[in-house]
Amino acid sequence: MAYDERKKLGLPQWRRLAENPANRCLVPLTEYCEWTPDKRDLGDGKPPLKGEMWFACTDQPVFAVAEFWQHTKAGRGFTMVTCDPNDLVVPVHLKAMITVLQSEDQDRWLSCPYDKVVKLQRPYPADRMTVRGPVFPTRRDER
Repeated sequence: MAYDERKKLGLPQWRRLAENPANRCLVPLTEYCEWTPDKRDLGDGKPPLKGEMWFACTDQPVFAVAEFWQHTKAGRGFTMVTCDPNDLVVPVHLKAMITVLQSEDQDRWLSCPYDKVVKLQRPYPADRMTVRGPVFPTRRDER
């Protein structure tokens, strides 16, 4: 069953990051990868492995993902903000997907107050995304 990400952002460590616009950033991507839920036997005598499923946006060749960053003891660190998955992602990742922002929401993510930022954490429309895969790049050169 999918979870409601807003409950997670109510936790003190997440809310602290979300409340301060200085802790928000955008990461540009052209695609992102999720592993297949199950391993596949490729018939090559080697152990089965999970494949890569690559998701992209049809209306944004380069899209922005909502992120948090902060200074940690180990240095600068960041984390992708997730939300409930859309119908395209659910078969691959039942619990969550990264928060892909609509182009008009990117500035809002960087500057809005907490109550408005939480509303931006929603699944990207499935009909504006594609998926390709599974691909198995670790075995590609061996075939």
